[in-house]
This record gives sequence, C-alpha cells and structure tokens, in this order.
Amino acid sequence: MKRILVIDDDTLTLDVLKRMLEVEGYEVLTASNGQEGIDIFHQSTIDLVITDLVMPVKDGLRTIMELRQEKPDLPIIAISAGGAIPKERYLTLAQYLGDIITLPKPFRRKEIVETVYKMFNPDPPPNSYEV
Repeated sequence: MKRILVIDDDTLTLDVLKRMLEVEGYEVLTASNGQEGIDIFHQSTIDLVITDLVMPVKDGLRTIMELRQEKPDLPIIAISAGGAIPKERYLTLAQYLGDIITLPKPFRRKEIVETVYKMFNPDPPPNSYEV
C-alpha cells in the first residue's frame, strides 16, 4: 500500500484529503505544518507528499527544499490557495524547486485523485474517478 503524507495547516483540507485518498486505497498520514511533516517523514516510509505552501512554523517551499535534500526523487504535489501573494505565484515558485506537480485550491476530488494516481501509475486512471 502506498503511503502519502499530507501537510496543511487547514484541518478541513487535511480531513477531506485523508478521507478521499483512503477511499482510493492509500495509507494517509497528516501534519499541520512543515516541521511536523518533516518529523513524520523521518519516522515513516513515505511514497508521496502533498503539501500546502502557505503555513506557519515552516512553509511549504522550505519543507519541499528540505525533503528534496534528503530524498531528491520524492514525488511531491504542492497545493495553495494563496496568501500574501496570489496562489499562482506560490505554485510557480514551487515548480522551480524541481519536478513538482502543482494544484491551486480549491480543487475537485477528480483532480487530486487523478493527479495522485498518475504519480504512481503511468497508465490513465479508470473511469471510476469521475465525480
């Protein structure tokens, strides 16, 4: 079973992503900020990270840089609703950190499920992902 770490300071987003991905058969661990996410990463084998970019304690960009130093080939999906600057700028900055998939919030269930599926599988997802 693939293990996904979801990092976001919004508890509703964490809960929704955890439930959506668990229904798809993934094991999901959650963290409420980048530092907590790094700590969980050190304690567990993680196959994919989904991280918000605007968070307290340690933001998503710093979290991504630290994760990539430790595991350069770690698949990462960056998500953002924006903050002091528009979400598109945060997401563009994340793309400069390497091969990172970005999704603006809010996103649909189909978008996140298909994106995660593609990270693990080269073939297109089955039609069951329609919302």
